[in-house]
Amino acid sequence: MTLRVRILAYDGVEALDFAGPFEVFTTASRVRQRMNPGTPAPFEVASVALARSGQPVQARAGLRLLADHDLAANPDADLLIVPGGVVDAPLASFETRRWIAECAAGAQLVASVCTGVFLLAKSGVVTNETVTTHWEDIADLREQFPALDVREGERWIDSGRVVSSAGISAGIDMSLYLVERLAGRALAERTARQMDYAWNSGSSNPSA
Repeated sequence: MTLRVRILAYDGVEALDFAGPFEVFTTASRVRQRMNPGTPAPFEVASVALARSGQPVQARAGLRLLADHDLAANPDADLLIVPGGVVDAPLASFETRRWIAECAAGAQLVASVCTGVFLLAKSGVVTNETVTTHWEDIADLREQFPALDVREGERWIDSGRVVSSAGISAGIDMSLYLVERLAGRALAERTARQMDYAWNSGSSNPSA
């Protein structure tokens, strides 16, 4: 079974918060098919943008991204990933918050990188779960969403249907963990090896 991975993009998104998970899941599919020729890819990855169809998104450092879908296309997701960055505009966008909530409702899993968790909280996807974010934003997350159990010093936290991570490289670690959770440890390790990435596989599971 091929799982549909959808990664949100918006003006101000942190380029590696977006590209790190994109690289992990596309590499995992390539590695799996190399390991088992003729089998379906485990993941089908696409980006979804807060932008008009055909218009690029400008990441925080100026990189321009042309997404596969706009929000109006409303693509289904088995795994929704919400990256961080400068989230003021998407937080203020009712259309974006509604799309996140509706897409998350139909997904098996939802994940955030860095300040992407603010978008999950504002959209009502997380309400009282245990979560984390970039160390610089811990205090703001606690203040804005006091019902959340916000943990500091964690690379990522698996709260069941929602998995959140700290910044940039932690998002890559979390994505490899999600590959492990969805497709097995061997594939996650081979994916990290293919990427020449030193995977920090330690995590926090508050329900364990």
